[in-house]
Amino acid sequence: MGQLFRSERMVLSQVFLQSEAAYNCVAELGELGLVQFIDLSPHLNAFQRKYVNEVRRCDEMERKLRYVEKEVKGAKLTVNDSDTEVPAPHPREMIDLEANFEKIEVDMKEVNSNHETLQRNYLELTEHRHVLRNTTEFFAEAELFHQDREVEEARASGYSRFDVEEGVRQVRSQIKFGFVAGVIGRERVPSFEQTLWRVCRGNVFLRHMSIDEQLEDPSTGDEVFKHVFIAFFQGDQLGGRVKKVCEGFHATLYPCPENAMERSEMCTGVAKRLEDLKRVLVQTEDHRQRVLASAASNLWVWFVKVRKLKAIYHTLNLCNVDVTHKCLIAECWCPENELGRIRLALQHGNERSGSTVPSILNIVTTNEDPPTYNNTNKFTSAFQAIVDAYGVANYREINPAPYTIITFPFLFAVMFGDAGHGTLMALFGLWMILKEAKLIAAKSTNEMWTVIFGGRYIIFFMGLFSIYTGFLYNDFFSKSVNVFGSSWNVSGMVNFTEDLLDQNIKLQLDPVQTYSGDPYPYGFDPIWQLSENKLNFLNPFKMRISIIFGVTHMMFGIFLSFFNYMSRREYSRIFLEFIPQVLFLGLIFGYLVSLIFFKWLAYDASTSKSAPSIINIFIFMFMVSNKPELYMYSGQFYVQVVLLVVAVLCVPIMLFGNPIYLLIKHSLKKNTFQRLNRQEDSMGIAINDSLDEQFQTESSSQGNSLEGSLEEDGVGTRTKEEFDFGELMIRQAIHTIEFCLGCVSNTASYLRLWALSLAHAELSEVLWTMVMHNGLALTLLPVSFGWVALVPVFVAFADMTAAILLLMEGLSAFLHALRLHWVEFQNKFYKGEGYLFVPFSFAKILEAEEE
Repeated sequence: MGQLFRSERMVLSQVFLQSEAAYNCVAELGELGLVQFIDLSPHLNAFQRKYVNEVRRCDEMERKLRYVEKEVKGAKLTVNDSDTEVPAPHPREMIDLEANFEKIEVDMKEVNSNHETLQRNYLELTEHRHVLRNTTEFFAEAELFHQDREVEEARASGYSRFDVEEGVRQVRSQIKFGFVAGVIGRERVPSFEQTLWRVCRGNVFLRHMSIDEQLEDPSTGDEVFKHVFIAFFQGDQLGGRVKKVCEGFHATLYPCPENAMERSEMCTGVAKRLEDLKRVLVQTEDHRQRVLASAASNLWVWFVKVRKLKAIYHTLNLCNVDVTHKCLIAECWCPENELGRIRLALQHGNERSGSTVPSILNIVTTNEDPPTYNNTNKFTSAFQAIVDAYGVANYREINPAPYTIITFPFLFAVMFGDAGHGTLMALFGLWMILKEAKLIAAKSTNEMWTVIFGGRYIIFFMGLFSIYTGFLYNDFFSKSVNVFGSSWNVSGMVNFTEDLLDQNIKLQLDPVQTYSGDPYPYGFDPIWQLSENKLNFLNPFKMRISIIFGVTHMMFGIFLSFFNYMSRREYSRIFLEFIPQVLFLGLIFGYLVSLIFFKWLAYDASTSKSAPSIINIFIFMFMVSNKPELYMYSGQFYVQVVLLVVAVLCVPIMLFGNPIYLLIKHSLKKNTFQRLNRQEDSMGIAINDSLDEQFQTESSSQGNSLEGSLEEDGVGTRTKEEFDFGELMIRQAIHTIEFCLGCVSNTASYLRLWALSLAHAELSEVLWTMVMHNGLALTLLPVSFGWVALVPVFVAFADMTAAILLLMEGLSAFLHALRLHWVEFQNKFYKGEGYLFVPFSFAKILEAEEE
């Protein structure tokens, strides 16, 4: 088996780094991305590490960069991403970066503060201008209001008209009315007016008017809506109440002269100040844009440098420091075939730092389970992700991903078989593949699109296989294509005295009368699309094909377990588990598949009525009942009895074989230990080391150490528990029952291939009939107007095809194919209890930060 079918061989390495070269060596390893560091001080928290101050400084620089990035995006400027590689900065460069970021942050805050102050001044002057412009009308209304009120009060006292007018002039000359003018938010006007009326007991005259000009909040930049108001009152005590109410509602008061000439002069002065302030604002905004544009051009490079700095120091915190504080000790997992490149990277790191003492990399022997590393590319990564979603493979376990490249799209296509729909899906996948560079550069944040784009090669393959199965089914948008000519002669079944279309004939194909005997060269004969008994022919065929594919798929999974046993040197399990499983599945369900092929070959159209039912044969086989009318060949009863007996005998072998074998091995080891210990006591010779070498046997490869540790789940994962035969029997019983019952349930589960294929074909036919056929056959009065509805009918048909048949049905078939691989196929050989190899890689760190 090559590395494609298994994970890479991993080794545990111990690296000795000189303190002055540690930074550059780790930086080179980060660029290489082939080393997974192990935390050698898990008992220490983040604040007790050696390089905690450097990590904090990197966090602070990253915070400042995020602040600048927020300002850049707020100014609607684009951050320039460069394809050029940015090397990790030198440790001494960290001081320059901090000083630069500090200066940029201070400048940005100062510019923003000045800009906000100017914006606030501009808003206040704008509000003041509106107050001065709108108060002229308010003063005229107030004059009339007070005059009418005083006249009414005088008349109510019984004075004549002349006396009233004279008294009003005298009163107005003696009484002075006060007022306040300002601006208040539009949403506060109703409550402000009501509160002012209650507090002043109605002794106030309030008028307000909305400001039509668009105003902007200096702090948030949001649009605000305000009203200009003026309130007239009499007396200082009442004026104090009015001002307190204005203060409570956060109304802004502005000076407003009572004299019209003075108001006009003040308004002119405010307008001039606004013009000057507007010019200053434009200049300030231009300066701010230049500062942000300069920062945006280097922002991506700064982010990369800071994140690499932070990653390096975080990795250095995982190392141990020797007692002399001159050397860092690191442990890491790395691929065995990449040791040369790793040593070369360490050498480059030493050269960059100018260190005269080279870094040392030693291979460490360990009993720990290494991580699983499957080297993938952009094509195989999507299929590997499907497997890893179920569970990461154990170390050096058979990797199902290479087989999934073929089996997954094929099983999908069996359920989705339509050449037309497959063509659309393949074209969509091909478009994403051809445009992948541009689509990757777009960096879409839509999660659904990211998932679809990540599976572009899967979609393309699913489309290709769907085209293949669609031509086998002779199904193209629910219609057949007659390429080679039909092998059925239906002229003897129908009287063609009139036009065939006018007769509305329902054809039921009879192979005895109309079949020529020459099969259609490729796929189904197109005549079946017109036959009324089409489903009676297609359903049994697709059901049997599903059983054949299912048994073959499961048998292939069992055979893959053989290579796992060979790799782990568990030779006993080949005889005690693998062979019984093959016999059990093959003698029962393999025999079922052979009956299907035998029936296809032994019976033709003339003898098909006398062919026995395979379901009945299978039922009476388990009942061990002799039914001659159900036999297809001589001696079938005795053959079935032998197959059934051998299959049943495989069950106790699977159940008791491996536990008893391990019990015997454990007993022999225990007796040998006791004998050797007695010899050691009598002779005084230490033989523990030679004993370890002597008993590196098959059981130790299965996970049983010399102290009697138990193999967990029977897959070679070592534990430190004592040997417990009862627990082992319980686990083996669970696995045996699961396999035996799973053979039945899993075989039945593959019938989903038939069910979804039928559902997709019928739904496609219904959509064609109900939309395209009925739409184009639309008849109004005696004239056919189907051509009028051609465009809307085709649009509706295309939309429903994309939404229902491609998206919904495609997703359904995808999920069912996923289940068949995870449950029915992979559980025959795949445990998925490992953990992923997560290397220290700058590329992956930067990609994760961007996401």
